[in-house]
Amino acid sequence: MLIGRVILGINNIFTVECHEERYECRIKGKILKDVVGAYNPLAVGDLVNFELDEHHPGKGMILSRKERKNFFARWNKKRRAPQTICANLDQVLCVTSPESPPFRPRFIDRVVIAAEQGNVPMAIVVNKIDQNIDENMQIRLHHFEQLGIPIYYCSAKQGTGMETLEKAIFGKYTAFVGQSGVGKSSILNALEPGLKLQVGQLNEKYNRGNHTTCFAVEVSQINEAGIVDTPGIRELEVSELESDDLVHHFEEFIPYISECGFQPCTHTHEPKCAVKKAVESGLILEDRYLSYCNIFDSLKEHQKW
Repeated sequence: MLIGRVILGINNIFTVECHEERYECRIKGKILKDVVGAYNPLAVGDLVNFELDEHHPGKGMILSRKERKNFFARWNKKRRAPQTICANLDQVLCVTSPESPPFRPRFIDRVVIAAEQGNVPMAIVVNKIDQNIDENMQIRLHHFEQLGIPIYYCSAKQGTGMETLEKAIFGKYTAFVGQSGVGKSSILNALEPGLKLQVGQLNEKYNRGNHTTCFAVEVSQINEAGIVDTPGIRELEVSELESDDLVHHFEEFIPYISECGFQPCTHTHEPKCAVKKAVESGLILEDRYLSYCNIFDSLKEHQKW
């Protein structure tokens, strides 16, 4: 029996790397023991026990999945189940851009929650810094820094900031996530030109990217670091979180929740809500509060199912 790492999975066929060799593997018996209720039993980064197929060189059967140290997941709306994008990470880097496509801080809010749920350290990468970073974006980025989230500024096109980013991923198993068009593939190509990853063009009508990556895949070992490129995500639904617990992922709300006039308080519609009062007083960013309300509503929809 061998131990390997999943570097790609498509239609229940997994590429497993072991001792610098790659094997095409399927799950023995089609169902992994002790893995229930998930959209996908295995994800990129998972360590697995597998055995070689003596009759078919280069192929094998996966026997079990080793315990994960962490994971990054989303809610799969179609299958109504959690979908793990990647596992056993040292960090997640959420890539964003100022204008093309436009900065969407509420998407980053969801990435922050998903990373916290999976116990994965995260940072933000602002690509395309040659574009205009307006005041609202600066305010939001400053707030993320106040929450303790590192931010790296770069331009894959111009080569600016790439040395700092390269140091940030050195020796770390890193997943790059973000919406289509923000430049994940361009950044990876800049870090290692030999990758030659496909770079998509922006849809000019909607000012958003087109998918160039369909599945999460470990694309390289850059400077002793495993790099996972993930599909562009237009919407990230938070997975397996009760709506009543959401407030604990908005740490700036926490000092006020005990002061609400009604307990428990959802901080959405109740009168005498100290959180809403803090928003009105400018102590909590209004956009962060609106982001909270949006995620709260989506979680309530999950619970109806």
